[in-house]
Amino acid sequence: MMASDENQKHESAGQARRKAAMAVLAHIDAAEILDRLGAIASPVHENLREPENGLVMVRGRVGGDGAAFNLGEATVSRAAVRLSTGEVGFGYTLGRDRHKAQMVALCDAMVQSAEFAEIVETKVIAPLRAAMIAVRNQKAAEAAATRVDFYTLVRGEG
Repeated sequence: MMASDENQKHESAGQARRKAAMAVLAHIDAAEILDRLGAIASPVHENLREPENGLVMVRGRVGGDGAAFNLGEATVSRAAVRLSTGEVGFGYTLGRDRHKAQMVALCDAMVQSAEFAEIVETKVIAPLRAAMIAVRNQKAAEAAATRVDFYTLVRGEG
């Protein structure tokens, strides 16, 4: 039973690592991902699903808790790769950038690999995360600089 609990914790940590990596890669331009991936040796891999474009239905809710409705369609690109060691990675991205979907899938597979997880985190994900946070902080500072505080004067009743 103890081994099962430890195995579950390990799987949960792996899923959290994948989720964090995908959150970064989804918001970064393909050129930046390519630059970072070029700094490391890509492992041998095969395409399980060639990069392709398609549509997904975007659903919405009125007020966040109302009945769901179809808002419209969005174009997405997707790909799937398998490393020679067996890890399978999936990549989805908004828009028609098949190459980005392929790179995201490769990163996803590498994050799951015991051999490549550390190097892809330090050489690809961490620097991209730092750049993304820096851009967010700069935009927040620019927005804060234009903030206007309004205050209301209350007239007395008499």
